[in-house]
Amino acid sequence: MTVSTTALQEVRQRDRACLEAHNPYQQLQALHEIWPIVAEKYGDTVALHDPHGQPAATLTYRQMAEAIRTFAQGLQSLGVENRAHVALFADNSHRWLIADQGIMTAGGMNAVRSATADKDELIYIAEHSESTVLVVETLALLHKLRDRIDSLPIPLVILLSDEDPPADDRLKILNFSQLMTLGAQRLYTPVSVRPEDIATLIYTSGTTGQPKGVMLSHRNLMHQINTLESVVQPKPGDRAVSILPSWHSFERTAEYFLLSRGCTQTYSSIRHLKADLKATKPQYMVGVPRLWESIYEGAQKQFREQSPGKQKLIFTCFDLSQRYVENLWRWQDMKIDEPEISSMQRLGSGLAALALWPLHQLGKKLVYGKVSQATGGQVKQLISGGGSLARHIDIFFEIIGVQLVVGYGLTETAPVLSARRPWHNLRGAAGQPIPFTEIKIVDPETRQELPQGGQGLVLARGPQVMEGYYRNPEATQKAIDPEGWFDTGDLGWISRDGNVVLTGRAKDTIVLTNGENIEPQPIEDACIRSKYIDQIMVVGQDQRSLGALVVPNLDALQSWAAAQSLFIAIPGDDTPAPADCTAITLDDERVQKLFRGELAREVKDRPGYRADDRIGPFRLVVEPYSIENGLLTQTLKVRRPVVASRYRDMIDAMFV
Repeated sequence: MTVSTTALQEVRQRDRACLEAHNPYQQLQALHEIWPIVAEKYGDTVALHDPHGQPAATLTYRQMAEAIRTFAQGLQSLGVENRAHVALFADNSHRWLIADQGIMTAGGMNAVRSATADKDELIYIAEHSESTVLVVETLALLHKLRDRIDSLPIPLVILLSDEDPPADDRLKILNFSQLMTLGAQRLYTPVSVRPEDIATLIYTSGTTGQPKGVMLSHRNLMHQINTLESVVQPKPGDRAVSILPSWHSFERTAEYFLLSRGCTQTYSSIRHLKADLKATKPQYMVGVPRLWESIYEGAQKQFREQSPGKQKLIFTCFDLSQRYVENLWRWQDMKIDEPEISSMQRLGSGLAALALWPLHQLGKKLVYGKVSQATGGQVKQLISGGGSLARHIDIFFEIIGVQLVVGYGLTETAPVLSARRPWHNLRGAAGQPIPFTEIKIVDPETRQELPQGGQGLVLARGPQVMEGYYRNPEATQKAIDPEGWFDTGDLGWISRDGNVVLTGRAKDTIVLTNGENIEPQPIEDACIRSKYIDQIMVVGQDQRSLGALVVPNLDALQSWAAAQSLFIAIPGDDTPAPADCTAITLDDERVQKLFRGELAREVKDRPGYRADDRIGPFRLVVEPYSIENGLLTQTLKVRRPVVASRYRDMIDAMFV
């Protein structure tokens, strides 16, 4: 593979210098060995702030480390032995972290999942992981699972709440306070843990069958803690807000890393996020693309609520700033869709950026400063992962002056494989490999490595690659070849400066009847730029053209309708039409024409547009895709097989 060595050498030199200066845990064997060290280093600095917990709590580093050890001592006093398997079913809270690390401190391996997951899935995980201890968030969850627990070899249940445990003839049940009281009455018994020992099992979503248990070892997790400093350099006392599921590999590894550096972590939720950002003013936040899209959409909604004069000013400022940003990136040679920019083009763009700079600064003063306050106003970096980031989101955060760094990885890689460095932030890319990580592109059929720029299947190798799938050697062998290369299932290519550029998922590829392969994600990312489109899923396997299921932005749509003395009658909503408006449905020709135009414009304006990217038939779907209705994963990615199954008749009717 031919890649420009200059950019890669610079990345590696900076990575090496950073790791030499900031790698205090390199000699540790296991993750839980970190906490006594951070207790000494950061002592009275606040580690965990849980304002919405039951109960609410604020713990210093010394208190957090003590609580983790006490939880471990409590387990040991109950006879939980080294290498015990513990099922941990709970959601974000300070007690989740105490339980998670308490289990590891006792030498155990935990199998984790959300407390809100389906009952059958939780029972399957408890059984498949061969757990002998069950830790659950509340008594309600225990009651939900109780009739199935008798079939499992689980004699001990720990509640993370302080609810009174019920009497049970077969189970020994303790609440959190009771366990901690037991732990405080005994000394900790050190355990022997090797780097290759499994620290946790994280089960995949299982949308196409039973979930697989990803075995992440202490070595996998410690690699992340010891190398992410090359991407993010937090300082002790820096504030971070936690919003993603703590049990998920992305949020989990981010929490371990930030806590290992002395940051203060606040647990939030979608319900409280807006207020928590304002109160906490975080320096760091980890999120998925949908989260950044929601901030963008919130800003767009506020813009649309302004007077016509103010709207004109706002959108004029953004248009000028977008031109400034595009020219700046071209001058910096940071445009992924323009890899071969001549010196004269760069110079011209540099002069254009220089001319537009004063207008961009004026926009900052008049508009963007207020917008950036939506993230608290003191952000050093937002870290995005768990999916591709739409181009217009990248541009939006650049304009408002909030640095957004994108990383790439999977649960099976603990999870980070690559990341855009703040000082080499190639927009549209997924970044360069983090230290000790190799990535190559191969032909999906022959598995032969492709030259630089060739598009194919992304393979990865490094210390973060999982040990395998638990009790599933066939799936492990299929995912990891004898040389240690992991098949990510992603399609992409590598730029001349070593950046990984993703183009889609191999299993998501849509093949039209003309033989053209279409990656739906970039097209979907383009379509949600429309203010009238909240969510979209492109379909069309074995059809002559693409189609789409579109979830409209009802607020924006009603505003459009009102401007024409119309009112959209939404199924299930009994709101009457205003007296001066005519009620119409989503099937009205005028509504359909609006969305046809929006889809056509956004797809055609996308870099790399081809005629086959055009969306033909589409249907408007009122119910949003959400975690609650099973159409989104916990990291807010669309469950394509589930959506396709639910709307099968509608999809089939599109192409009749």
